[in-house]
Amino acid sequence: MAYEPTIESLRQHQVPEWYHDAKLGIFIHWGLYSVPGWAPLSGDITKIIAEHGWAAMFSRNPYAEWYLNSLKFENSATRKYHESTWGVDFTYDQFAPLFNQAVTAWDPQDWASLFQQVGARYVVLTTKHHDGFTLWPTAHPCPRKPDYYATRDLVGELTDAVRGRGLRMGLYYSGGLDWSFNETRIEDVNDTHSTIVQEPEFVAYANAHWRELIDRYQPALLWNDIGYPTAANLPELFAYYYNRVPEGIINDRFAQVTTREAATGDDMLASPQGRHYDIITPEYTSFPDIQTQKWETCRGIGHSFGYNRNEGDEQLISVEALIHLFVDIVSKNGNLLLNIGPMADGTIPANQRQRLEGLGAWLQINGEAMFGSRPWVQAEGRTAQGISVRYTQQGRALYATLLGSPTERQIRLEGLAADANATVQLLGRGGVLAWQQENADMVITLPENLPDSPAHCFKITPLPTVAR
Repeated sequence: MAYEPTIESLRQHQVPEWYHDAKLGIFIHWGLYSVPGWAPLSGDITKIIAEHGWAAMFSRNPYAEWYLNSLKFENSATRKYHESTWGVDFTYDQFAPLFNQAVTAWDPQDWASLFQQVGARYVVLTTKHHDGFTLWPTAHPCPRKPDYYATRDLVGELTDAVRGRGLRMGLYYSGGLDWSFNETRIEDVNDTHSTIVQEPEFVAYANAHWRELIDRYQPALLWNDIGYPTAANLPELFAYYYNRVPEGIINDRFAQVTTREAATGDDMLASPQGRHYDIITPEYTSFPDIQTQKWETCRGIGHSFGYNRNEGDEQLISVEALIHLFVDIVSKNGNLLLNIGPMADGTIPANQRQRLEGLGAWLQINGEAMFGSRPWVQAEGRTAQGISVRYTQQGRALYATLLGSPTERQIRLEGLAADANATVQLLGRGGVLAWQQENADMVITLPENLPDSPAHCFKITPLPTVAR
């Protein structure tokens, strides 16, 4: 269908099946901030906000991609690091030639090969973060800063490499914040709204960039961040996109918030109301139940999105915790957009790569329980031994994934009533397992020498019911 530039027409767009099936995407934060690659080890952003408030978070921001804003706090750890490492007179813009030199060593095929190996189905790259530096040689360069763009077409080369591996390519763009236009220091959550650039020059600039990205790269996702100028005609932009990429996705972060509305402290992580979007995108969080609205959570492997040289293994999520998180998200109708923060030259730090490879190894055995699946009637369950279970379904099969390792030869899936002729298989092992129905529970006998795994997945055919 042809989309008109109206909310009513845009809302006819449905989330495409490829995105429902995909489950796993790779997010990439890469830019000038990757040169210093530094942020304080402040911990988990959600805990910082909960315990100390948003103002404390910005003054000791664990997100390395916010390096420029953190640098503006006179007594911040970032300022102290910057001056001792780069010098008092070294400006953030001076990272641009260093970045452009570093990226000459980057091999996009290496990234694409890794993402395919992991099992990801799509990739989202930051084409322009809040600092305003673009990762493609745009025909609409920044009017405030000369040569403020990548001289190598990083967006185009990665797009070609990713699509060459059969993955889809999405593009992130900071449509509200651009510190090359508005240098105001962000100190609290309200500032993220009130500093959205509203100048007519920027409206034309951001619109031109999005249209250029759409025309040149046909992105599978428009992943905007932290709002958009209120004067922009978003229905027109969205119709332009859907008419060129009918199976495209638009996220929920195009909120057009006025300065007056910013004073209310609207939570950027909340689900927006009264505007068009395909998916909601909470950050570093999940939901307790199955969501009817398709959603995608994004998070770093560590506490930062951009590369932070301070993060060691203790700051990064473990492979086991990552697998458990992913299974939980999928069971509740979500996708995981898992971020990597490469070094300036494109090197993916070894500890980040190890997490990706660990997830990929598990998915090679258990991927059929995740990819292409849909939520069952309930997401969560447990065994009588206290092990948490997550359920997904695909066709006539139910997948019960144990978030832990059984220590006994039998597991009892509480409240699960199976057909008398049902078959039970452990993914990764041949043959069928013995089982029996005991009152409201399904009792499965495990194979001898159960293999080590962060999560064991059982396939039950046909679909059981919930015992009442």
